[in-house]
Amino acid sequence: MAVDLSETGLQRRVATLQQELALRETAVLAAKSGAKLVAGELELLVWGTAVLITTPDFIAHSQETGAVLDTMTQALLAYYLWTTDGTPPAGEWIAFTELPNGRFYTQAFQSYTGRELAEQFGNDMDWFRETAVAAGGHAVPFADAAFKFQVLPHVPLLVACWLGDEEFPPSYKILFDAHTSHHLPTDACAIIGRMITGRLLREGQKQ
Repeated sequence: MAVDLSETGLQRRVATLQQELALRETAVLAAKSGAKLVAGELELLVWGTAVLITTPDFIAHSQETGAVLDTMTQALLAYYLWTTDGTPPAGEWIAFTELPNGRFYTQAFQSYTGRELAEQFGNDMDWFRETAVAAGGHAVPFADAAFKFQVLPHVPLLVACWLGDEEFPPSYKILFDAHTSHHLPTDACAIIGRMITGRLLREGQKQ
């Protein structure tokens, strides 16, 4: 399995998905995705921020400023609207390797998510906690420290840390709800991993 997260690759995929979404019933998409349907357009929260998706082009804009959002967010939303069936979260966490075909890409996924977080935060739990909260995370009782992020209405995400010791280095992993495949393909989960890692690394530099 190969996931093309390049700007060009994402743009091509987004364009295809947007064309397919234009053929679907907007009211059904809203009901399944947890979005509000207002004057024929979709409103929903992405990473806790209000987003407006215009129709029939299905381009996502900031609800506050009206600006067109970045390609990675466009891809995430297009994948979500195209895939979601409205299934509620399971409330159980699984690793990327447990997603459909995820085991073929786990090593690469970990290299640009958990490994980068470990390199930045290491065993500094205070720094990690402050950063995760500032990035919109909510602490949950899991591992040595873990924070839940609400990516989309039906898609929670967990960033977990296990402290290291003299024998083992600290370990960070991004975990998904067990029902995530009802809402996103594994390609889009790779996008989420890159997005949350980037958010935490950037926010960590401010702490």
